[in-house]
Amino acid sequence: MRFRGVLALLLAVSTAAVAGGCATYREDLNRGERLYESNEYARALAIWRVLEEDMDSLTWEDQARYAYLRGMTDYRLGPQYRADARHWLAIAKAINEKQPNSLQPQWKERLEQALDDLNRDVFGGAEAMRSESQGTETKKDLVEEPLAPGKCRTNDDCPQGNTCQAQECVVL
Repeated sequence: MRFRGVLALLLAVSTAAVAGGCATYREDLNRGERLYESNEYARALAIWRVLEEDMDSLTWEDQARYAYLRGMTDYRLGPQYRADARHWLAIAKAINEKQPNSLQPQWKERLEQALDDLNRDVFGGAEAMRSESQGTETKKDLVEEPLAPGKCRTNDDCPQGNTCQAQECVVL
């Protein structure tokens, strides 16, 4: 009889520990999101890096949310984080395609804009990709038009303290 009581107690404690662990990950995710929304990107990134090891303990929806927030945090931190931003945003997009509606509609739109910007770093503009596939021009032959004030192609085109979103410089 006592053995059953001890066994039931151990089972209850282990179940609570597992549930508590998941709650802790979600709390970290929520805390990181609050920091991101407060433009405290360096502090948010610290949380994302710790949470990364346990990402697979999150639900699909929370994994998409983590990947999106991690990617957008990297995106906003500047040029040295752009490769990481592209990686995490691509993961968020893939999760959302596998589990539709994992991301909020406005996040999906922002994700697509950021990925387009980041993909231009890797592949160049649409004109460059088209000409390379046709073999008619080289990258040297393509001359970019000057940008209007407040317009951008990458974060490097914006003044310090701004980021490029949808080809416009936006204050961080």
